[in-house]
Amino acid sequence: MGSRRASDPSGRRDRIVVAALVLALVALLAAARVLRNIGKPPEAVAYVRGGPLAPEISGTIRFQETQGGVRVTVEVEGLPPYAPATPGRAPIGPHGFHIHEKGDCTVGDATDPFLAAGGHFDDSGQPHGNHAGDFPVLFSNAGRASMTFFTSRLRVAAILGRAVIIHENPDDYRTQPAGASGKRLACGVIQRP
Repeated sequence: MGSRRASDPSGRRDRIVVAALVLALVALLAAARVLRNIGKPPEAVAYVRGGPLAPEISGTIRFQETQGGVRVTVEVEGLPPYAPATPGRAPIGPHGFHIHEKGDCTVGDATDPFLAAGGHFDDSGQPHGNHAGDFPVLFSNAGRASMTFFTSRLRVAAILGRAVIIHENPDDYRTQPAGASGKRLACGVIQRP
């Protein structure tokens, strides 16, 4: 030990060895992360947040590519209570639920928010009711909605950077171009998890 101190009094060699071991460990951890994702189907997520018309809405929409399409899993809370239609007013809920063209959740006009997200996503020129971004309505139970469904109309790569919108009114799946779903209550941009 005495001869080692004489030739390397500052412990430089020990610091170099420790640094090399740390770098090797970092590289090993990075490689493990890459290997863990090999063969894993593409995934995406949107964290939806309510705008000025329904600020209490929050939730997570997950997209997982499966054989022949995408499995969509929805967990949302803070939805407004159902109110039946009255003369001159559409019902509140079940809530229209769609992917929109642009991943822009800018509120803009507080009385008609999230218009920056554009129209419904559709990459095949179909009429409303058959847009790739037309989803089942969200049924609220005490403000919560939870569902999982499959769509063969999407691939994860095609929806990254687009927005998910929750509307005030139910989608009638007929009215063009957007199903008379009413105002946009919540928005989230689809991104990699």
